Amino acid sequence: MIYAILIAYIGFTFWGSLIGVNKKEATPESYFLANRNLKTLTLFFTILATNFSAFYFIGFAGEGYRVGYSHYIMMATGTGLAGLSIYLIGTKTWKLGKKHGFITPAEMMYHQTGSKAIRYLFAAVMIVYTLPYLSLQIIGGGYILENLTGGEIPYALATLLLTIFTIAYVVVGGMQSVAKTDVKQGILMIVFMFSAVVAICYQLGGSELAHQQVYEIKPDLFSMEGEGNRYTPQRWFSFTVFWFFCIPMFPQLFMRFFIAKDISHLKKTVVLYAFIPIIIAIFPVIIGVLGHLSFPDLIGKEADQILPMMLVEHTAPWFSALVMIGAIAAFMSTLDSQLLALSTMTCRDVYLPLTGKKVTFKKEVLIGRILVAVFALIGYLISLNPFGTIFDIGKLAFAGYAVLFPVTFVYLRMKGTHPAFGIASIVAGQGLLIAFYYKWIPTDFLMGFEPFIFVISVCFLIVLLGKMFRRV
Repeated sequence: MIYAILIAYIGFTFWGSLIGVNKKEATPESYFLANRNLKTLTLFFTILATNFSAFYFIGFAGEGYRVGYSHYIMMATGTGLAGLSIYLIGTKTWKLGKKHGFITPAEMMYHQTGSKAIRYLFAAVMIVYTLPYLSLQIIGGGYILENLTGGEIPYALATLLLTIFTIAYVVVGGMQSVAKTDVKQGILMIVFMFSAVVAICYQLGGSELAHQQVYEIKPDLFSMEGEGNRYTPQRWFSFTVFWFFCIPMFPQLFMRFFIAKDISHLKKTVVLYAFIPIIIAIFPVIIGVLGHLSFPDLIGKEADQILPMMLVEHTAPWFSALVMIGAIAAFMSTLDSQLLALSTMTCRDVYLPLTGKKVTFKKEVLIGRILVAVFALIGYLISLNPFGTIFDIGKLAFAGYAVLFPVTFVYLRMKGTHPAFGIASIVAGQGLLIAFYYKWIPTDFLMGFEPFIFVISVCFLIVLLGKMFRRV
């Protein structure tokens, strides 16, 4: 039964990718941007499914287990606030993309700044930080398949199979296929996660009883600070604003600002994004919190497997298979978009500008397809030895993206800054992130705030100084 459901999902997804292929056209806009023709429903689900990934299913459940409901409140507030930043960046990006035919974020920034260095920096940062984020989807899928099959498909083989499968349907169809697939996967994600919560609560004697039992053994899971006083007021502030700066800078999401049919569809999508994620973010956290009743002694990265463990423990094999297939659908919907974004940026912002070659549309798409396979295999290699929890790996990648926000915002909303200061902002921000990550800079002076707050403040200060210099 489990393998039948898995094979059915694979066939359904690949069939959908074939439907998305436009056999009459093989151009960058058709392959990479679905001809800029997506309407509200498709656009919303492709953004939702792209953003709600292994970080959502596995990461949220793991943090729910480790920290408690304070994680949900912080994430829900921050994600809702990100709807505003998506509007601020997305609407301007759509207008410029429509007017000038941009395909990548770095192309747009080159047009706005006139600086090749900013173009290369922008693309490099997005490419470098997408690789660990991409590996999260493969890691999450590996955990799911291993648990789903009771270890018959071991983690290393599971991650390899998922990588090969994703390469196949992205190479075949491009953004048109990815977007159509994301609608189906987004719906599966919501329906199955809600069903999982209902089923697990039922097996534990009902939601109220199960939560009372957890409260008796782990009351801090229900506090605003969370288990171990994880979320102090300073960290609450830090993580709430964190999502405002980083979410619109995800390259796979940024490129979706170009593909709306018109700006009204993008604005409607922003409204949906500000509210729907707040509702669905609670589901994996509930499962993580209730996990203490069945698996009370998980430590560190072990908690990242609490979702599949709870499903296997408390639901029928066919049901757990359906839900975990829904989770895999969410991972794949992010992974396919990341691969497409990476291949597009590397081809158009690195390979073609550096080589100075002029290639046909057909060859450009071919190069993009080859790069999809290359980056997928790199992500697979990273997944074989994860360097942290799902949440920690994601946080590192997101902070790297967020450093690009000040330059982007100033050039889209404030008529720009001196290019040298834009370059300095990105370089200084990345340097500070690395220094904080390796603890070369002590954090005592931050007064309990996350290092990201200091880093983004420095980045904004530099670009605003550039505006003053430009006036002089």
